[in-house]
Amino acid sequence: MSHSQLVDPFGRRITYLRLSVTDRCDFRCTYCMSEDMVFAPRAQILSLEELYTVADAFIGLGVRRIRITGGEPLVRKNLLSLLARLGRRPELQDLAITSNGSQLGELAPRLRAAGVKRLNISLDSLQRERFAAFTRRDKLEQVLAGIEAARGAGFERIKLNCVVQKGRNDDEVQDLVGYAVERGLDISFIEEMPLGSVSSHERKVTLCTSEAVRQLVEQRFALLPSSHRTGGPSRYWQVAGTQTRVGFISPHSHNFCGDCNRVRVTAEGKLVLCLGHDNALDLKALIRRHPGDSQRLRDALVAALQLKPQRHHFQADEQVQVVRFMSMTGG
Repeated sequence: MSHSQLVDPFGRRITYLRLSVTDRCDFRCTYCMSEDMVFAPRAQILSLEELYTVADAFIGLGVRRIRITGGEPLVRKNLLSLLARLGRRPELQDLAITSNGSQLGELAPRLRAAGVKRLNISLDSLQRERFAAFTRRDKLEQVLAGIEAARGAGFERIKLNCVVQKGRNDDEVQDLVGYAVERGLDISFIEEMPLGSVSSHERKVTLCTSEAVRQLVEQRFALLPSSHRTGGPSRYWQVAGTQTRVGFISPHSHNFCGDCNRVRVTAEGKLVLCLGHDNALDLKALIRRHPGDSQRLRDALVAALQLKPQRHHFQADEQVQVVRFMSMTGG
């Protein structure tokens, strides 16, 4: 396997692409988007063919892992056709999706058949009313049914993602780990990132650090250090005596930038080199101005990597540093 040709000024090789296929979602999670979110006009969103063109360029430059994100990627029409094309690429070691789980009851077997190996499913609460408050949608039962459908579909790994907020759902940390253990799932707990302006809570008050969450988990479960890595920013522990791994994503308390191996492409075709910075390259304009010129696209990607910053600088007690919502960037 050839080395990635995508190398930033700090010697980090980019082998992992997070590709957003839509900014739309059937939920309105409070930390991700506003209730009255205005979505991009469809003409501004990359077509499925353009999305494949972007993915193909990255694969040609050494990317070996692609995660499909949104918004909620499974609301994108005809997404399975794109997944099937990517699933046939022998160079890809991993094709994964991040989802809110609402569509999995119907789509899980078809996703697996298309070549998706791993799923990340967002689940911030097991309590119906609280779930509805977080997502602004009363669909907990639908999501739990989707998780069961995914369990039966034969994915290599399924991981739950939980954004923990002090005073809002930190009292459920142990129950969520127990839910994962009972079902042979992994789970990652995420410190909320300061992306987009929110009104439902004050981030510096609700920030629950990974260390605090780990202490909560260890009150009920024995955690063993794990060397497991998925290519993403999680640091994992094994729940003793189980198949479940507990991950912690800590943009505030334990900066994970030193070995960053990933970039993001938004649904509108913006190459985002770092979540904590607003600079981006407009791949859509390049593709539409020079259709079919794959070499020009690859050259632009290689050049853009020279602008990748060394790290983000998230501070919980400061004003929002990045104005775009997470739904616009891709999870």
